[in-house]
Amino acid sequence: MQQEQRYSEMNEYELRQEIANLKEKAKKAEQMGMVNEFAVLERKVQMARAYMMDPAAFLPGEIYQIEGDPGQYFKIDYMNGVFAWGYRLKGNGKEEALPISVLTPLK
Repeated sequence: MQQEQRYSEMNEYELRQEIANLKEKAKKAEQMGMVNEFAVLERKVQMARAYMMDPAAFLPGEIYQIEGDPGQYFKIDYMNGVFAWGYRLKGNGKEEALPISVLTPLK
């Protein structure tokens, strides 16, 4: 039995292959009406994409749009690896962590 490799241990080529594989599985899950499976696979794609990005490009104190959630903005308090910790501006004020792959800088 082969042990799965962590995204943090993969190089860019391996991450791109993993993303393509996950997207194919997600497409099949969506076609079969497996909503929960589709959501899990989409989250895995977001995580893999985060490991292909530079965390240094995301700055504490800055506000970012949340991808796939129009009108929602996220203010970063601090970074921990590929996760931005902070809170949603129109949220409940609770701290949460989002992978940097779902954050889009404001123009």
